[in-house]
Formats: sequence, structure tokens, C-alpha cells
Amino acid sequence: MARSELRPVIKLRSTAGTGFTYVTRKSRRNDPDRMVLRKYDPVAGRHTEFREER
Repeated sequence: MARSELRPVIKLRSTAGTGFTYVTRKSRRNDPDRMVLRKYDPVAGRHTEFREER
């Protein structure tokens, strides 16, 4: 079964400059723009914004 292009795999990179990333999937139909989520950065030791990287 082929992976759907409607839900591509994206990387979320920390804006704290630590280089830590999360890998997830997103729906292109619901979120066509780049995603920004507030998640925990274990390198920085606090919650920071993670932005979608293509």
C-alpha cells in the first residue's frame, strides 16, 4: 500500500537553535501552510516553538 501524498511526513525543527527535531505527519487539506507547534525540547530543557521544515 502506497503512502498517501495527502498526509506527507514533515520535520519539526526547534526554534531554540538546539537542532532537535520531531518527525510527524500532517494533512495538506487541513493545514496547507507551514505548521508551528509548541513542544518540549529536551536539549533546551523547556517548551519551545517547533516550525515545519521541508
